[in-house]
Amino acid sequence: MRVAVYYRNSDVRLEERPRPAIGPGELLLCVEASGICGSDVMEWYRVPKAPSVLGHEVAGSVVEVGAGVIRINPGDRVVATHHVPCNTCRYCLTDRHSVCETLRTTHFDPGGFAELVRLPALNVNRGTFPLPQSVSCEEGAFAEPLACVVRAQRTAGLRPGQSVAVLGSGISGILHIQLARAMGVGKIFATDLSDFRLEAARRFGADFVIRADRDVPAFIREANEQRLADLVLVCTAASQAIKQAFLSVDRGGTVLFFATVAPDVTFPVPMHDLWRDGITLVHSYAGPPADIRVALDLITFKRVDVASMVTHRLGLAQTQEGFRLTALASESLKVVVDPRG
Repeated sequence: MRVAVYYRNSDVRLEERPRPAIGPGELLLCVEASGICGSDVMEWYRVPKAPSVLGHEVAGSVVEVGAGVIRINPGDRVVATHHVPCNTCRYCLTDRHSVCETLRTTHFDPGGFAELVRLPALNVNRGTFPLPQSVSCEEGAFAEPLACVVRAQRTAGLRPGQSVAVLGSGISGILHIQLARAMGVGKIFATDLSDFRLEAARRFGADFVIRADRDVPAFIREANEQRLADLVLVCTAASQAIKQAFLSVDRGGTVLFFATVAPDVTFPVPMHDLWRDGITLVHSYAGPPADIRVALDLITFKRVDVASMVTHRLGLAQTQEGFRLTALASESLKVVVDPRG
């Protein structure tokens, strides 16, 4: 089978590998849509593990099922998630699935940028979901990233009527904007350095868009009755956005860090200001199975419009171009690879 092998953002090669053989409880999936995630282009994380086949936002049709699989049949369309928790450890039982050791060790074989993927038994049992007939595989590929957003807003305690600032209007920022709007928040502010993405933020529900190189806190005050934002969602790893987050959150508000940074990156925290103004700092990673289910419902009933977020559809041989567009973070939102094309 053909696979797109990652060496670095500027070097993704089309190669051939043996067709995966499945065992009991496993599935062989024909990948029909595989989204390129912002985390796929984090070279500080990906290059040390290269060469590798990436791709974890997948949907497709089942080709073959292993012994013991009873609820999924060949020909079924499904969504699969690469990281699945055990659901039995002390972390899972207290809604802290992201730090479950099992979640951190589960993965696809080899990855979503391949014609065929083997889903291990645990992934089949706890991380594979039927795709409703009305939902395309392209839309289904958004289930994993949207689940991460669902968990993040739940963790941040988002409430109807709150004012929300989304710093960074890439794919995750736009998903946050749409979900916040669906949840009934008040004013939504969005920032970015790309005019293309700012216009997308406005189109998908932001009430106000601001270039990130402007005085963002002052803009929010002016448009929000002299108050800052109740909830600030940091969807970019840019240090300027982190600084703006501390300056843009209202008293008693919350800052949620959604984007990750390299392990050696540190940032000074205004401890006195946080204490004085009662600011809560939280972060979020991954989306447990229950949030995948919620994400699928949001997509199925069109509460979140994911289809319109796809700006580029590429074949497997064009995966390198997809990585270039995603890393550039300018004239694109979601790039989806169809390995059959």
